[in-house]
Order: sequence, then structure tokens, then C-alpha cells
Amino acid sequence: MQFDPEPEMLLIETLLGDAADPSFGEALHDMAHRGRIERLVLAPTDLPRRRFHTRTDAGTRCFIALPREQRLFDGAIVYLSDDRAVLVQVGEQSWLRLSAVDQAAALELGHLAGNLHWRVRFDQGMLLVAVEASRASYLARLRDLIGRGRVMLHD
Repeated sequence: MQFDPEPEMLLIETLLGDAADPSFGEALHDMAHRGRIERLVLAPTDLPRRRFHTRTDAGTRCFIALPREQRLFDGAIVYLSDDRAVLVQVGEQSWLRLSAVDQAAALELGHLAGNLHWRVRFDQGMLLVAVEASRASYLARLRDLIGRGRVMLHD
């Protein structure tokens, strides 16, 4: 049996740029043709984090330790050498789609969402709540409003 040592760990202390920036185009194009681009696939909830351990899709261990003024984003270049590039890829954000039956119910729903500091947006008369923990935990908080017919969940 042969022992394969764990790959090295990359220490990521700064963002190098945006993959959409034309000044990185040639280097990233070349890396892609050689199969040398690795991706850090992160949940949207991980973007505000400054210090954490993760792995690329190729298994490379990474420790993110960013300064306060930098924030991860989809397409961020976090590592670039002659041998490989590591880019951030953000997974899809899941949303609860909610509607209130009347203005009073809308105020009640808005009050709940605000007190719980839920990240929300509005779309076609609906309140969309970003699911950043278990879906069940959001539904538990909404159980009374949904149960009383004050709020409807649209899947």
C-alpha cells in the first residue's frame, strides 16, 4: 500500500483580481486549456467570511485569511502562478418565496423577517428570503403565520 501525502495548503491572504478583468484573460485562457484552473465552490453565505479552511474542486487545501476591506465574490482570483489558478465560484442561492394575504399580514411578515435579520429581496409582490441555514429552521419560524393562513409559501 502506498501512502499519498495530503496536497500542500495554499494560504490566501489577498484577492488578486476578477476573472472577468481582461488583463487576466490570456493567462486564464491558457490555464483553462491546460486544465490548470481549480475552483473554490462556495455557498453565498460563505462570501462575507474572512477566515476559514476549504478545499478546491481538485482537493487542494486552502486557508482563507483576508483583510477586512476585501470580500470574496464570484469570479475572484485567489491564487495565480505559472502552474495553476484558483478561482471562486459561488453556488446557487436558495430563496423562500412568500406572499402575505393582506397589508396587516405583510407588516407581520416584514416585522418577523426584520427581527430575525433575514436577508430579503422583493419580486412581483412577494418577499424572497435567502435560505442561509436549514430550510426547516425558516419554516419553523413561519409556522404560525402560514398555519393561520396569513402567509403563503410558494415553491
